[in-house]
Amino acid sequence: MEERKKLLEIENLKKYFPVKAGFGKKQYVQAVESVSCHIYEGETLGLVGESGCGKTTLGRTIIRLHEPTSGKIVFDGTPIYDSEKKIAVPMLPYRRKMQIIFQDPSASLDPRMTVGEIVGEALDIHGLFQGKAERRERINELLDEVGLNTEHSNRFPHEFSGGQQQRIGIARALAVEPQFIVCDEPISALDVSIQSQVINMLEDLQAEKGLTYLFIAHDISVVRHISNRIGVMYLGSMVELAESYELCNHPIHPYTKTLLSAVPIPDPEKTRSRVRQPLEGEIPSPINPPSGCRFHTRCPYATERCKQEFPKLKEYGPGHYAACHLLEDGKL
Repeated sequence: MEERKKLLEIENLKKYFPVKAGFGKKQYVQAVESVSCHIYEGETLGLVGESGCGKTTLGRTIIRLHEPTSGKIVFDGTPIYDSEKKIAVPMLPYRRKMQIIFQDPSASLDPRMTVGEIVGEALDIHGLFQGKAERRERINELLDEVGLNTEHSNRFPHEFSGGQQQRIGIARALAVEPQFIVCDEPISALDVSIQSQVINMLEDLQAEKGLTYLFIAHDISVVRHISNRIGVMYLGSMVELAESYELCNHPIHPYTKTLLSAVPIPDPEKTRSRVRQPLEGEIPSPINPPSGCRFHTRCPYATERCKQEFPKLKEYGPGHYAACHLLEDGKL
């Protein structure tokens, strides 16, 4: 069996944001804490978790819209960031290879620019055309690829619906012919009827162009549909990572089990017989996270070791990873 190529690898990636504190004290929001994973070429890695768990920050840090605090990022075999070796390569050449689709399409599009100017801006920056005619032709091709008409290029973003605005954002991301795209909750601001259209379009574009996605979302049923593998985040750390079917049907981390038990099932009989696993307590503050396992304050199985030692992501089945001391000790 041929080994799959890893397009992206991250190792112990951290991102802290400084916040103001009284009396000259320094405090940090620990948004991403020691995340390690990889993404194979041509696959979709889904990322789920509660609001504020660091999904978006991780996606933006991977493509260095946020500079990492520490860790390592390797893209297509080349280290683009390594805090130990003090490597931080200029990102302009990699902007052609790594792009992002933002969550809020209306906020991500400049209201003073026409659609043609928005989509064509990346072509100008990277010099991807020979003349005005070629530039215009390329913009029209991109609009056609995302289901928009060529005459839309002369309109402004406020003249479009939310779904159409998101299509403009996708066309902008595709303009430089990237290999890897971070899809940061690209359907959360859209109507349900439009969500399926955008998901299908992303899948078609992936099949046609061989794209690799990091797909961030709250709706685990959508993530399960589009993703090859799924990672689960809690308070900045990755707690479980596995093939999509395996994770949704055989979760092993207590947090993942709780998360999946909250997903609605369109069957009244199954819903009534289902055992829910509600979480008690509030999510701790990322400014002052718990010591040890960050989930231990809400985990019904937590031990003293959980309170003191940060768990590492380990493999407990073929391609099935989890970060849990209880699993390591055979108590779950």
